[in-house]
Amino acid sequence: MNPRQSLTIVVAAYDEAASLPLLHPRLQAALDAMPDVDGRVLYVDDGSRDGTWEVMRGLAAADPRVSLLRLARNFGKELALTAGLDRVESDAAVVIDADGQEPPELIPQMVARWREGYDVVYGRRSLRRGEGWFKRFTSAAFYRVMEKLSPTPIPRDTGDFRLIARPVLDALRGVRERQRFMKGLFAWVGFRQIAFDYEAGARLAGRSKFDFWRLWNLAIEGITSFSTVPLRVATYVGVLTALLAFIWGVTIIVRTLAWGNPVQGWASTMTVILFLGGVQLMALGVIGEYLGRLYLEAKQRPLYLVADAVPAAADPPGDPPAGL
Repeated sequence: MNPRQSLTIVVAAYDEAASLPLLHPRLQAALDAMPDVDGRVLYVDDGSRDGTWEVMRGLAAADPRVSLLRLARNFGKELALTAGLDRVESDAAVVIDADGQEPPELIPQMVARWREGYDVVYGRRSLRRGEGWFKRFTSAAFYRVMEKLSPTPIPRDTGDFRLIARPVLDALRGVRERQRFMKGLFAWVGFRQIAFDYEAGARLAGRSKFDFWRLWNLAIEGITSFSTVPLRVATYVGVLTALLAFIWGVTIIVRTLAWGNPVQGWASTMTVILFLGGVQLMALGVIGEYLGRLYLEAKQRPLYLVADAVPAAADPPGDPPAGL
C-alpha cells in the first residue's frame, strides 16, 4: 500500500435532515483520528422530500472534505449506495447509514484491519438498540433463511456498515444488475473478508424509513437475487401434488369398481379444487417474481440518474474528486 491512503465515507440518505447534522461531527472526528489518511465524506441524497439536500449543502460549505451527489428521484437505498460507490476514486470506501446507528468511531479500527491485508471489513451486530423484538426476530430469521437457501455465504446479522478496498470497488462496478441486494453482492465478489462485532445504537433522530412492507420486499429481493430454491420448491410441490392427485384418482377408480359411485359431498370437491388452485397460483407467483426480474434486466435502463453533484472543496482543480 501507499504510505498515505485515501478513504471515502459514503452515506446514502433519504429524508434524514434531522440526523445528518448530528452524524457529521462524528464522521469528522473519525477522520481526524487518522491523520495519515486522506479522508473524504460523500453524501448521496436519494430523492429526499424534506430539507436533506439543503442540510448536505450546508455541511459541504462548512467542511472542504465533503462532496455531494443528488439523485433525480428516490431510487431506493441499494441504488443510492451503488451511485455513491460508483463515484469513489479513493483507495477504499466505508459505507455507513445516515441514521447514526452504526458507530463512526469504529472506522479507524476498520482501517487498521484493511492495512493488515483484508479487502472487506464488515460489521456484525452483536446488539441492536432502539429496535423492537419483532424486527430483531425477523431480521435474524431472514439471515438464517438466506444461509440455507443461497449458495453465496451471506454473513449473519450484518448491515451495510463495512470498509471496501479498491479491488472490491472495481469488481462491484462490473456488476450492473438492476434488482440489487448489496449485502449479497458484497459477499458474492469474494476477496479477503473479515468481520468485527459492534453494538448498534438507537437512531440519532426521526424514525426508520424501512417499515415492515419495505423490509419484506427487501427480503424477497435478496432471496430471488441469490437463490433459485423457490423455483425448485414450486417444482417439488407440483410433483407432490400431482402424485397425491394420481393416488386419489386410483382410489376413486378402485372404490367405484368395488362399491359403485355414490354422489360425494360438495364440500370435499371444493376443498380439492381450492387446494390445487392455490398451489398453482403460488407456483405462478414464484415464477412471476423471477420473470419480472428478467423483464427489468432486459430493458437495460440506467441504474440511477444524477440530478446534481458537488465536489469536495479540498480536491485540487483538475484532479478527479475523491468522492465523485
